[in-house]
Amino acid sequence: MTTFKYTPQKEHKGFPKGEKFSFNESVAYAEGSIVSKILVRNDKGNVTMFAFDQGESLSEHTTPYDALVQVFDGEAEISIAGVSHLIGAGESILMPANVPHAVMATQQMKMLLTMIKG
Repeated sequence: MTTFKYTPQKEHKGFPKGEKFSFNESVAYAEGSIVSKILVRNDKGNVTMFAFDQGESLSEHTTPYDALVQVFDGEAEISIAGVSHLIGAGESILMPANVPHAVMATQQMKMLLTMIKG
């Protein structure tokens, strides 16, 4: 049996590899803004943490990725194909690839977005 030695390295975007961290503490709210921080990005997809100030939004768009939204703090209205869903802390929703969707923070909101190419 071969044993591999794992050496933790820091991700360039500030997320530690091989060390624990807090999603909620990884991005801070900024007045009138959306702050994002990439955890992982490669040819198969990406994982990004977002902090939305209240009232900030991403307008309706489509992507070629299935996208899982996990809300860690606050609340957002997420529209998928014209149907609105109120998603709060501890809740998640899966947005299908190539279907129009939008995100609007009804209050300050932090979310993790995981996009996987199909």
